[in-house]
Amino acid sequence: YWASPLESLQKGMADCEDYAIAKYFTLTALGVPHRKLRLVYVRLAPGGPGGAVQPHMVLAYYAQPEAEPLVLDNLVTELRPAGRRPDLSPVFSFNADGLWEGVGAVVVAGAGPAERLSRWRDVLAKARQDGFFR
Repeated sequence: YWASPLESLQKGMADCEDYAIAKYFTLTALGVPHRKLRLVYVRLAPGGPGGAVQPHMVLAYYAQPEAEPLVLDNLVTELRPAGRRPDLSPVFSFNADGLWEGVGAVVVAGAGPAERLSRWRDVLAKARQDGFFR
């Protein structure tokens, strides 16, 4: 279950997906274009490459389309370029506009992210209802 920003605030707690979603909608509400943000599902190896891997989600910010993204992560308070996060291996990324393999330029063919990711579709609907997204 992925919570909307208001649901996370009401519960007073959140997991990594909820934090990434709240950051996404907060930044878009402040005027950051969707195209500059992607929610990124990653494999996290907290001890570094070769360590135990766990699923995790972060928000990536792209100053320019081909730029190395900055990673906004609830586990690491410092904003770091993706190249300085060897503990993260991107699996797929998405925003309101698209769905990509990893964080690269390869767009997943077929339906958009709202159709392919039911949890994202649900969050978009809740965010619209809460006035975060049109």
